[in-house]
Amino acid sequence: MIIPKKTALKIMIGLLLTILIFHLSILLEIIPYEAVWAGKLNSVEEMYVFETISILINVLLLIVLRVKFKNIKTSKSNKIIDVIIWAFVFLFALNTLGNLFAKSLIEQILGTVLTAVSAILCWIIVRKNNKQNPASLNSE
Repeated sequence: MIIPKKTALKIMIGLLLTILIFHLSILLEIIPYEAVWAGKLNSVEEMYVFETISILINVLLLIVLRVKFKNIKTSKSNKIIDVIIWAFVFLFALNTLGNLFAKSLIEQILGTVLTAVSAILCWIIVRKNNKQNPASLNSE
């Protein structure tokens, strides 16, 4: 059984908030940057660039998911929002493959699981319903 879209949205938002805290911890150098980005960062300056971009992308996804949540509640559709979420499904799937080759075992395991789960959750959020009944959206 596939979980309802609203539940997938809530889980994904929770994951994103946790990921933002993680990236902020790296940016603030609480977590060493050598433990992330497959160990490919060579300097603090590179870390600042990569982490800032990562934080901005996560904030963008949070905003997109919030709009999607409102659309589901009101039985509206927004093709641009759906295209953006599909892009994240693709990016998370690619990132899952990349995490399999990380230097850090923790990143291999946690990163792979986290990005795979994120890809699946985003797919659930954006997939078309088999039922075209608008009332079925309200039950999700």
